[in-house]
Amino acid sequence: MTTASDAPSTAETWSPRLWGTLVVLCAALFLDALDVSMVGVALPSIGTDLHLSTTALQWVVSGYVLGYGGLLLLGGRAADLLGRRRVFLAALAVFAGASLLGGLVDDGGLLIATRFLKGVSAAFTAPAGLSIITTTFTEGPARNRALSIYTTCGASGFSLGLVLSGLLTSVGWRWTFLMPVPVALIALVVAARLLPRPTAPERGPGGYDLAGAVTGTGSLLLLVFTVTQAQSVGWASARTLGSLLAVAVLMALFLVIEARTAHPLVRLGIFRNGGVSRADLAAMALFGSYAGFQFIATLYLQRLLGWSALEMALGFLPAGALVALSATRMGAVVDRFGTARLLPLGVLSLTAGYALFLRLDEHSGFLGLVLPSMVLLGIGFALAFPSVNIAATNGVDDNEQGLASGLVNTAMQVGSAVVLAAATAVITAGSHGDQSPRAQLDGYRPALLLVTGVALAGLLIAAYGWLVERRAASPATATLAPATLAAAGPATTATPGIATAGIPGADGRTDADGPAPAGADTGGRPQQRQARSTSPARATASDRATSEEEGDERRVLAER
Repeated sequence: MTTASDAPSTAETWSPRLWGTLVVLCAALFLDALDVSMVGVALPSIGTDLHLSTTALQWVVSGYVLGYGGLLLLGGRAADLLGRRRVFLAALAVFAGASLLGGLVDDGGLLIATRFLKGVSAAFTAPAGLSIITTTFTEGPARNRALSIYTTCGASGFSLGLVLSGLLTSVGWRWTFLMPVPVALIALVVAARLLPRPTAPERGPGGYDLAGAVTGTGSLLLLVFTVTQAQSVGWASARTLGSLLAVAVLMALFLVIEARTAHPLVRLGIFRNGGVSRADLAAMALFGSYAGFQFIATLYLQRLLGWSALEMALGFLPAGALVALSATRMGAVVDRFGTARLLPLGVLSLTAGYALFLRLDEHSGFLGLVLPSMVLLGIGFALAFPSVNIAATNGVDDNEQGLASGLVNTAMQVGSAVVLAAATAVITAGSHGDQSPRAQLDGYRPALLLVTGVALAGLLIAAYGWLVERRAASPATATLAPATLAAAGPATTATPGIATAGIPGADGRTDADGPAPAGADTGGRPQQRQARSTSPARATASDRATSEEEGDERRVLAER
């Protein structure tokens, strides 16, 4: 429950406090993205200074992914149960402390531990921050605008991190860890003053699903650990196969527990909302394909073409610049065209960018190869990133916004880990360990084909969502008579020009595979609610009389 001043905003003009809240949340996401991209460029210097092997150095990255991807669902549900403001502030404080320790340690094991701790903190700040936005800004134009700015800050932080890391690493790799500390502390102080304070105790409805938390979190942690290790121990090794079997067993137990417990960590009925499910799958393909592409492109540009870290960062800059420049306009674009149209267009642009990069050879240049792909990637992310976040949280109750946010972020991280591990395995198999230019290309090309195929799968999912919305809004559906809608049952609602057939959930709510529940934003565009409910409990006397007359007519026809 929020105070009046903190109620969800629908006004076109936001107050300074509302803008400040959004800026603080954007700053936290910006720092998370900045940290991920900066450490990647600093890895060679870290390995040299701390005398880390290639396997140990991998865990500087994988430790973060393990903490982040493994605990996102728990972080999202914790935000719903313990309070989004409380969880966000605590996790941001942990991020600042872990960043400071990471910049001061002289031991590789301690550095990896701080990276895992930062991943854990991001697993709580990301869903808490996203759910604060979705509960502060009303579903529709206000939320679309806020989410567009929020997601753009994340993409911009990643792009800027590539450039900053090149500059900071030349001074010393420790600055890539220390630089975010003062920014995080300032954001923490401002957030404590600006984030909405609930008038009731910060605890959501429901209990603590400890068994679900153990099995669900354990399965995700083991899955991320397995795919990050598979490239070094082998995908067909007994260790990898045994770990994957354990993941399947834990996930099966998790699903059984969630189906039977009164207050589950993940209410399985949320997946009956087709828009949410498709958005999560599209997010998995979107981020998985990009993680694989960035890894391939980094190796190609630095190892084969001999680019420096700073040159590579500047080469990726056009994509980030396009995303940043679109920040203030994407909300209006989503309002006009809807996420159902923009998401497939964005993924199509990404797929085309990956396909163009397949032209790589031993002498490719920036203008001929890199720039066209970067432009397409920038356009694709500008359209797809806000759209997938909006679609993944639309039509979800406020008390489950943390869960929805955790699900979409989990999909992104699991997709990134799996596709990155698969791309690495393909590169290794294709090059056969040979470092000659021709052998490297033989590894990069099939890996790029894999990445393009993953993006194409995401395109098909997004296109199917667009077809579902078109079918729901077709003239044949819109011309259903009011009596027919009333006869459809209590779970059916109607909006002008659109009929929505609901599927009752186990808990009594309706999650439809198609347009979101009444009052929700379908395809990113606000709809008017029907002035009169078609539920029998709210029907007028004339409605009931009409239904009785129709029932009598059907009985007469049956007797004949």
